Amino acid sequence: MAFSGFSQDDFNVFRIEGLDARMEAIKTTIRPKFEQLSNHFAPTLSSLCGDEMFVHIAKHARRTVNPPADTWVAFANSKRGYKKLPHFQIGLWETHVFVWFAVIYESPIKAQFGKLLKQNIEEIRQNIPSSFVWSKDHTKSDSEKMGDLSSEDLESLFERLETVKKAEILCGITIPKEEAIVMNGEEWIARIEQTFHTVTPLYELTKKAYA
Repeated sequence: MAFSGFSQDDFNVFRIEGLDARMEAIKTTIRPKFEQLSNHFAPTLSSLCGDEMFVHIAKHARRTVNPPADTWVAFANSKRGYKKLPHFQIGLWETHVFVWFAVIYESPIKAQFGKLLKQNIEEIRQNIPSSFVWSKDHTKSDSEKMGDLSSEDLESLFERLETVKKAEILCGITIPKEEAIVMNGEEWIARIEQTFHTVTPLYELTKKAYA
């Protein structure tokens, strides 16, 4: 089955009370769509990145009481996991869809990557569109628009990644629910593909952090 897009029902999942009930709705309503997207984007990202990319659909297995406020599928170059690795995400909060490139707090290359980001700040300013957004915490729904950030703001964001133990960096797009539910499947595939093309140079930069 081809991906048909996101509906109001997908976002309504996050209004369901209780861990078990919400998890069941995530599994039956949202997860099949992540599987459809994965069939397309795992090979797409493998080609873009020059590394075989594996699919990791969030299981939220560590949760025992509080239901998840968001859910996602991640793509990374390891079958074992993604959290320690530079990776890509497609996911939902109740308010919006996000499409990210991410280096989160478990990554061992955070400090070196932050340094590389600072060294390449002008190139990043030229290549990341003003409509894209940055986040410094994947557990929060807010983000900062590229067009609103000065070079000093970006440098501060990258400095934080280099020096703060729990710091993270995510770059990509967020699409409000109201816009998301009127986009069809083809529009979504094109929009996500365009986003991944745009942030792939950040993935390439992480390879230098391993050198």
